[in-house]
Amino acid sequence: MRLHVVDHPLVAHKLTVLRDETTDSPTFRLLVDELVTLLAYEATRDIATEPHEVRTPVTTMTGTRLASPPPLVVPILRAGLGMLDGMSRLLPTAEVGFLGLVRDEETFKAVTYANRLPDDLTGRHVFLIDPMLATGGTLVAAIDYVLERGAREVTAVCLLAAPEGIKALEEHVGDRLNLSVVVAAVDERLNEKAYIVPGLGDAGDRLYGIV
Repeated sequence: MRLHVVDHPLVAHKLTVLRDETTDSPTFRLLVDELVTLLAYEATRDIATEPHEVRTPVTTMTGTRLASPPPLVVPILRAGLGMLDGMSRLLPTAEVGFLGLVRDEETFKAVTYANRLPDDLTGRHVFLIDPMLATGGTLVAAIDYVLERGAREVTAVCLLAAPEGIKALEEHVGDRLNLSVVVAAVDERLNEKAYIVPGLGDAGDRLYGIV
């Protein structure tokens, strides 16, 4: 597993505003969108490409285009939806799947309530997007879903990660697939409620309100 913490002044600035408890939901949504676009730039650095010939106004040349089959972006509902536009802005040709996972607040384990993924992901680069990598349970479950469907190239894009979640991913995945994790920051730890500290609170609630 490769972990990439994006070290950039704009990323650090936007993340600091997201952490502020006084930041309202409209501003939070806007900043998440902007921040994910910056993360997506790094997350797609190793995406597969192929040569492609085009005619310019001057001559013919061989350029580059994304290889087939197209990548698949999978937001983990509901908070991952707030990251979808930022990813789609850089990957407009990608297809989109959806995976609904919710954390049991007593066991901290992920429970599936929705699944909209292709049956065969062989040869597809899958981008899993979820704001918080806390215990790792949600991403572990999502990775198992795409592994069962044949995916072997997976990139997880998160705003924040906790050391406990990173360790859980490393131990669970092993060498079964090529996994990259791209985050804006790795925080100190999890608290007794499995929230990231210092973190930014519940990303879903801050994006969409408490329901």
